[in-house]
Amino acid sequence: MSVGKAGTESTDVVRRWRAHADDCVLLDGFHALKHALRFGAEIPLVLTSDRQGALDLAADLAPDVAGALAARAVDVPDDVLRTLVPRLHPTRVAALAVRPSRTARLAALSDTARRAPVVVLDQPRNLGNAGAVIRLAAGFGATGVVTTGPLDPWHSTVVRGAAGLHFATAVEQLSVPELPAGPLFALDPEGKDIRSYVLPDDALLAFGSERSGISPELRDRADHLVSLPMRSQVSSYNLATSVGMTLFHWSAGHEFG
Repeated sequence: MSVGKAGTESTDVVRRWRAHADDCVLLDGFHALKHALRFGAEIPLVLTSDRQGALDLAADLAPDVAGALAARAVDVPDDVLRTLVPRLHPTRVAALAVRPSRTARLAALSDTARRAPVVVLDQPRNLGNAGAVIRLAAGFGATGVVTTGPLDPWHSTVVRGAAGLHFATAVEQLSVPELPAGPLFALDPEGKDIRSYVLPDDALLAFGSERSGISPELRDRADHLVSLPMRSQVSSYNLATSVGMTLFHWSAGHEFG
């Protein structure tokens, strides 16, 4: 291939990427792309500066998506790819995915016959922590994750932290009055020990920040304040640990497919 032709193709790829970027979610790295493919995301563009390395990763770690990756992956020079993403993932893979319909996400969250809880993050601040929670929620089969406050749960750093598992659950940003119906269990140090409850499948499980806890507005909305068992003089668990412990408590007796 001539240098001129390669340059023209790179220019075309950059043009296509930028045409989609504002309306799509950045999938940063192989693992985010892998999960998006598995859970049916619409992916208009996949770029890599190491196509063979990406295909080898798929063959080794995710053969179920190897064919889809091979059909989509476009090889581009490393310096071109670095101009399109904030920081290039070590796997040297980046893709764009269409964000699922908000109507569909809200319908899943508001379904009164929910068979798994909704996780509510009240005024979260850390993008990486939010991503870790979404990854946990997807692993436990939670109906979705809702954030209140200004943090965008679809921010590229959150998607990276969740390894693309936004597409395995319903992720939405709502105000407290907009939360779906269902009994709300808010984690609070002064609450009743969570082990005294059987958490229903349609529960909302709400978590505040490690520093300030749940907001007064969410506290007023809560049906139950619950606490996690913890040794005295230990200040708190981190957010993802708290969510994982609570979802594990809910999951007792449930099967995962």
